[in-house]
Amino acid sequence: MTPATHRARAPRPSHPAALDAGSGAAAGAGTGHAPCHHGELLQGVFLDADGRRCAGLVTLPLAGPGSRADFVRRPGAPPEALTVVPADRGKAGRAAGITVTECARQLGLPPSGGQLRLTGDVPVGLGMGSSTSDVIATVRAVADSYGLRLAPDTVARIAVRAERASDPLMLDARPVLFAQREGRILDVLGPALPPLVVVGCVLGGGAPVDTLALPVREATDADVQEYQRLRTLLRRAIATGDASLVGRVATASARRGQQVLHHPEFETLTAIARRSGAAGVQIAHSGAVAGVLFDPAAPGDLRHRVRACRRALNTHGIPTTRTFTTPAPDARPAPTRPGSAPASPSLTTKESPDGPARRRGDRTARPDTSRRPSRLPAL
Repeated sequence: MTPATHRARAPRPSHPAALDAGSGAAAGAGTGHAPCHHGELLQGVFLDADGRRCAGLVTLPLAGPGSRADFVRRPGAPPEALTVVPADRGKAGRAAGITVTECARQLGLPPSGGQLRLTGDVPVGLGMGSSTSDVIATVRAVADSYGLRLAPDTVARIAVRAERASDPLMLDARPVLFAQREGRILDVLGPALPPLVVVGCVLGGGAPVDTLALPVREATDADVQEYQRLRTLLRRAIATGDASLVGRVATASARRGQQVLHHPEFETLTAIARRSGAAGVQIAHSGAVAGVLFDPAAPGDLRHRVRACRRALNTHGIPTTRTFTTPAPDARPAPTRPGSAPASPSLTTKESPDGPARRRGDRTARPDTSRRPSRLPAL
């Protein structure tokens, strides 16, 4: 067994080739699940440990929506005989082929074809990581069909190969600055985000954003300095549990993102946040989803402020979606001891559970390219 993998839950046969024995597809079937996120708290260009510029982001975790993948291997079939349902999930299909090759190599087996089926409820085109969710669920399902669970750095490497840039959904909810085009952690910012109440909404009426059509803006030295400042402030906010500072960082990042995105409702969004006593706003830098961030520990009636915020957003034509608290209690890691050494900026954080995907409430997920605007269900 290589350092990059560990065995899945079920006991393994004594010889790898025994995986292909047995009758029926169950001998080579696997499932995988992956969550989505609610856009970014921070995104920009940062310096890595060697002083090199890297595009990076910090996502806002969201429990609930996700992608499920079911993969059935067909031992003896050529690796190119790989079908995907729905057929237009090209990124997930590429991820399946890469993962088949990787798992077969590790076990000394010839790669084989199979069938991948994707279901889920992640809205497409809103910047919530729908394609990454599909890809990671696929990687986990293929690995599960081989009786393997791939390490986070391997999952990240495959995800970047499959879709050119990947969100850090293969990790737990620990806040990290992630180089999305390289699949590596630039900085572990702390053990967990401070609790936040997020009023979700969509800009532009929820119309999908074609990220490939967005103009490319080269970061200046001043840009990089500002992103480094925001990175330092976010680390401080997490260390001290300062939800208000998280909100200020997210708002500053969102405002800088408007240099490319140009959301016409952005000033209205920030004004509503101020009037509602919110800590700030966050947006998806590659989509239309946004959130108004509240500190649940701030003085005043939180329920009243949240209701007032939702009313104001809807009145101004900014549809609200779901209100949620992050991080989810079951995803919040244990805090580090005072004085402990900071985590190394590598993919050493725990991978999200790779167990059987949740079946209840599954519905067919949408393709990589949206056919119509998507809406998050309101809670």
